[in-house]
Amino acid sequence: MRFLHTADWHLGRLFHARSLIEDQACLLDQLVELVRELRPDALLVAGDVYDRAVPPAEAVALLDDTLSRIVLGLGVPVVMIAGNHDSADRLGFGARLLSGGGLTIAGRPGQATEAVRFGDAHGALDVYPVPYAEPAVVRDLCAAAVADHDAALGWLLDAVRARRAPGVRAVVLAHAFVAGGSESESERPLSVGGSGAVAAARFAGFDYVALGHLHRPQRIGEAPVEYAGSLMKYSLSEADHVKSVSLVEINAPGDVRIERIALKPPRDLRCLRGTLAELIEGGRRDPAREDYVFACLTDRGALLDPVARLRAVYPNVLGCERTVLARPGDGERPSGTRRALDLLALFGDFHRETTGEALDPESSAAIAAALDALAAEGRESA
Repeated sequence: MRFLHTADWHLGRLFHARSLIEDQACLLDQLVELVRELRPDALLVAGDVYDRAVPPAEAVALLDDTLSRIVLGLGVPVVMIAGNHDSADRLGFGARLLSGGGLTIAGRPGQATEAVRFGDAHGALDVYPVPYAEPAVVRDLCAAAVADHDAALGWLLDAVRARRAPGVRAVVLAHAFVAGGSESESERPLSVGGSGAVAAARFAGFDYVALGHLHRPQRIGEAPVEYAGSLMKYSLSEADHVKSVSLVEINAPGDVRIERIALKPPRDLRCLRGTLAELIEGGRRDPAREDYVFACLTDRGALLDPVARLRAVYPNVLGCERTVLARPGDGERPSGTRRALDLLALFGDFHRETTGEALDPESSAAIAAALDALAAEGRESA
């Protein structure tokens, strides 16, 4: 049994105010060609299909075209779930009508225990789509105390286990931040204060766990718990990533083989470092001048409109920063790392700077709850 596992397409995303729809279309063309060449038993898409709850029309058209080519043109089934960037109801519209034609979309978590069955010489194999769900949504489903994402996903996976057929191989398709994973700047936090993390042990006993949310392709622990990574680079912190899709072969129970197949973006994302003159001179000889470029300038003197001058050789330059202009005391947070503090940490820093005291646990909990509520409201109205 062979599957292609992909995730985090973020269709319709803007990057430094630039639409990435053409780049995304090119990469999805590559995915369709991989499906044509490899003929997997199914394509698994682990959430964040769109970048926001109300995607632009061109993103919807691109998804429609891609799924039509795979499901109708190539006859390969697709199993897809909603992620935290997606609107569960919008993505799942028409799911019952489409499921009979080879396209399974799980938007809301109430559909999580319904398996999609496949079979091969080793017997039956069930794929369980478990879409992203806020703890409050799961509380409404189970009428039990669900305090955080770990408990919420734990309850959903227990529901899967209750429905699992004995002796049948099982694959879980989920969208979550599993503790121990390597993050990047472009992933929207699921929660604040660390309550968004899920323990890897929650997935024990499944033959393969196809995850979305983290943008770097990676395995969590020893078990086959895998992030496929995002379709393309969506932040400067991802400049060193090699984006890929995962070809997963599941034979007898315990026999799982995974191959990452690299995707080739039409324009790479790179960070260049040097003086303005060095970068301009190097750009004239650079065969990849069309790449998305961010410049870290080491000049010590004044510079006149460096971005415009760089754009003459790198038309898709995103911006620049002066590495030698860091303020005294910035050694603990160097500007070159571009590390973003989460909102709760910013509140804590502000409180410490203005009062000289650390934020007490009760206040931290209240702020975290308020930020979670605002984040949930933003996902619905985005």
